[in-house]
Amino acid sequence: MPPTVRALRGATRVDADTKEQVTERVQALVRTMLERNDISHDDLVSIVFTATPDLHSMFPAEAARGLGLGDVPLLCAQELDIVGAPGRTIRVLMQITTDKARSDLHAVYLEGTAVLRDDLPG
Repeated sequence: MPPTVRALRGATRVDADTKEQVTERVQALVRTMLERNDISHDDLVSIVFTATPDLHSMFPAEAARGLGLGDVPLLCAQELDIVGAPGRTIRVLMQITTDKARSDLHAVYLEGTAVLRDDLPG
């Protein structure tokens, strides 16, 4: 299969809205997404981060730049404020070029965020 653009999902949560914790958790999430899917820096097209409305300490993209991703287009947005949705959550939508089939890519949900996806095995 020739290389194509695919999207990869992930999420994490923080226990406290601090720059240190957001940095730690976002970097762990992005690093795990790259490693688990064998993605190199040059495979990255762009990354979109969303954060729940209760997070104010920093932009998740700032944490990703700390991994050397400053030359990758990064965008942050606020997640919808839905009643009953888990708080202190950061989601990622990573666009990559790959020769892998969509079914061969592995979403990454850390820090209890697998509950965001009812279609994933428990």
